[in-house]
Amino acid sequence: MKLKTTMLMAASAIAAAPAVVAQEMADSMTLVSWGGAYQQSQVNAYSDPYQANNAGLEIVWDSSSNEAVAKLRAMSEAGNITWDLVDVVAADAMRLCDEGLAMEIDADEDLAAAPDGTSASDDFGDLLVSDCFIPQIVYSTTFGYRTDVAEWNGKEPDDICDIFDLETFPGQRSLEKRPINNLEWALYCDGVAMDDIYDVLETEEGQDRALAKLDTIKDSVVWWSAGADTPQLLADGEVVIGSTYNGRLFSVIVEQKQPVAMLWDAQVFDLDGWIIPAGLPEDRLARVMDFVKFATDTQRLADQAKYISYGPARASSAPLVGKHAELGIEMAPHMPTDPANSKNSILYNFDFWADYRDDLDAKFQAWLAQ
Repeated sequence: MKLKTTMLMAASAIAAAPAVVAQEMADSMTLVSWGGAYQQSQVNAYSDPYQANNAGLEIVWDSSSNEAVAKLRAMSEAGNITWDLVDVVAADAMRLCDEGLAMEIDADEDLAAAPDGTSASDDFGDLLVSDCFIPQIVYSTTFGYRTDVAEWNGKEPDDICDIFDLETFPGQRSLEKRPINNLEWALYCDGVAMDDIYDVLETEEGQDRALAKLDTIKDSVVWWSAGADTPQLLADGEVVIGSTYNGRLFSVIVEQKQPVAMLWDAQVFDLDGWIIPAGLPEDRLARVMDFVKFATDTQRLADQAKYISYGPARASSAPLVGKHAELGIEMAPHMPTDPANSKNSILYNFDFWADYRDDLDAKFQAWLAQ
């Protein structure tokens, strides 16, 4: 009888105790991205649905991704990490990971499997280019141009090297205020074969050659830092042709119906995704991990493609990409990976830029100041 009573008491105690102690999660989160149409697509596909499932959660968006590496370095040095999740390009993720500023993740443990049970690591595949990188999209940097430039006499650029042809296509250009992509295009248009670009760019002579080519249009360039800059400059007529991310151009062309067209030639493919800053307090980390698992599942990545023309990073998301959420147009033809758009593309070299980025940034900024 005594044994039976003891067993009943033990069973009662077990029943009364929670099976798992839930990790306390922070009630606010700061997400860092690129602003403009891209950030809005993340709000629509990721944060709004997540907040709908998490009443009382405050989400603050910061549009400083173009300065993410420098700012995270400064925050780490000061011992005050104020960001919870940061959207970066793959090469920057690799640098932050190597410096210990980004947290390593286990894709199969930390991210959702595909609906058919395929592991996250298999679903993302080769796009998991760093132990700290959580891919979201495949995008490209390419050019948009005005279709109503009187001085062009009815001609429109159809070759990347038309960017350097000030005689046929006069007017202000806009280029990003960093070496990435600009150096590749400059060498290609100076006669370097596409397959040889990075071999040449590894050399001092190759770097000088690229900058010399950019010198030929430098006085006609407006330099941009935020992805939303070129679409606005084009819409306002302040530049006639300019580089930016293909999704930003989709917005100004299709949604805003501006007299702008896309130049797909020699677009540069790249990856964009999240990194989690290293050293977050437990409650903030718990919130971030919960959000990331939700925001990078198959459906959420497919949902983002309803708002902007970037290809989702998961294989399982691609078949779910359909029509634009508001315009009702099929999105597939507007993706950089569509066969009609990717006939002559540059494959971005993540390892090269992870290794050379700091040195080439310094060299490029010195050239700009000349």
